[in-house]
Amino acid sequence: MTTKANSYSTQSWSQRALKGRVAETLIEQLFTKLGYKVFHYGMEKTIPGIIELLQGVNTNVAKQIRTMPDFVMQHPKTGDVNLVEVKYRANGQFSFEDIKSDYPYENAFFIIVSRRHIKCLTYEELKTGQSISPTSRNYLYKRYEFELDKEVIKEFCGFAVQFFTGVE
Repeated sequence: MTTKANSYSTQSWSQRALKGRVAETLIEQLFTKLGYKVFHYGMEKTIPGIIELLQGVNTNVAKQIRTMPDFVMQHPKTGDVNLVEVKYRANGQFSFEDIKSDYPYENAFFIIVSRRHIKCLTYEELKTGQSISPTSRNYLYKRYEFELDKEVIKEFCGFAVQFFTGVE
């Protein structure tokens, strides 16, 4: 029997990558619908093929490339630019322990997509011990930095439910 604790380790890299890309696409489309300029920033999009080249390479530059956030997003009204890392978590949990200890993007936002919610914390908030859980109230729509429409986020939460129901 596969438990939630060990299901992550038994899933193939491609299964995890697919779920992550679905979550990224949901967030990309959500912000685009709200008028944001969304730019792909992660290594998979900006440097195609680099994953294979970096296997076994552990230099500082390689580590920075591996941990590049998924997006750069520009606010439609203020012009402010933010780094955004998107993660899918079936269990809806995310904490500082889930981030590599030498993560170089300390001003990044972490948006966590689960089967039921879309939540968000900054690197700094995670570093101080805050975390995302099924019962936490750190919903994406509450982020004043983004000024998002709660109803649009609820619409995209519905999409997440459709896509991720039954997915570990």
